[in-house]
Amino acid sequence: MTEAPRRTALDTIHRALGATMTDFAGWDMPLRYGSERDEHVTVRTRAGLFDLSHMGEITVTGPRAADLLDYALVGNIGGVAAGRARYTMICDAGGGILDDLIVYRLGETEYLVVANASNAQVVLDALTERASGFDAEVRDDRDAYALLAVQGPESPGILKGLTDADLDGLKYYAGLPGTVAGVPALIARTGYTGEDGFELFVRPADAPALWEALTEAGKGAGLVPCGLSCRDTLRLEAGMPLYGHELTTDTTPFDAGLGRVVKFEKTTNGGDFVGRAALEAARDRAAAAPPRKLVGLIAEGRRVPRAGYAVVAADGSVVGEVTSGAPSPTLGKPVAMAYVDAAHAAPGTAGVAVDIRGTREPYEVVALPFYKRQK
Repeated sequence: MTEAPRRTALDTIHRALGATMTDFAGWDMPLRYGSERDEHVTVRTRAGLFDLSHMGEITVTGPRAADLLDYALVGNIGGVAAGRARYTMICDAGGGILDDLIVYRLGETEYLVVANASNAQVVLDALTERASGFDAEVRDDRDAYALLAVQGPESPGILKGLTDADLDGLKYYAGLPGTVAGVPALIARTGYTGEDGFELFVRPADAPALWEALTEAGKGAGLVPCGLSCRDTLRLEAGMPLYGHELTTDTTPFDAGLGRVVKFEKTTNGGDFVGRAALEAARDRAAAAPPRKLVGLIAEGRRVPRAGYAVVAADGSVVGEVTSGAPSPTLGKPVAMAYVDAAHAAPGTAGVAVDIRGTREPYEVVALPFYKRQK
């Protein structure tokens, strides 16, 4: 027998709002509440409210917490200032990506690692194993947090009415403790939509009251509840990778065009970290002659590509594969991300098409992202 999906602390609210629910990484999550296109456009123009409580929180504490994370992850975590956050990855010994992460430094010796729901146990197990020999504790805090996100240009104004925290002083990729609508929270400013916004880490018991307070505060600004479906199209337009699509254990950060997150200059642990030798080789390969690149594709027609569809050249030869594809409400056309041979990766490359059920649909090769918000 398969286990029933877990439910977040906001499950009753989602069902009362008529959300279409789906099993996502072992969680029963809202896919959409109405029109996913309308939810998408509202986040781009006003604000959306998301339940992200399926994400996996892991706390790392102790005198050598920074040293452990510098060894276990590819980033320079010891160099993160208290109150700031860093996007990074955890790789296996062969350089393959186990997950992409956000790490918050909460204090001198305390870090919060946020993993994707589908990989939370993998990350927890890897950190626990890699902690051997370090004076640090790895703690599974997945049940200690609910996570709400307010995303969109109206999000600062909505949140300011509910908190005394210094939101203006809260930089991108930072977090600070505060109170929102009377609820203690870690207030972060990262996001996965391409818009400005905030993530609120709170106790699960406090999540329903906070959701209702945010909903009430956002009425005048056009805030709407949003599901995972529009979150996916928002991140796709913003050119943000999704684990299991653009990122896999068969992919190194350099393959994904994200080699900048790998910090070879780390001085902790003698400069050693898991996967270093393999990642140095991947870096050198990418610098010499990358076999493939991650690019954007914009349709000339209306047919939507999906993950796994072949990208073909003018002569019909397969030159790549789509990793994510969807209609873009902002561009008004289908878009996709794909890994393609380097010879066909330059923006404007002629003759590129996607094989959609036996028909070659013409696509324009473009640089990512498809969408970048105006500051």
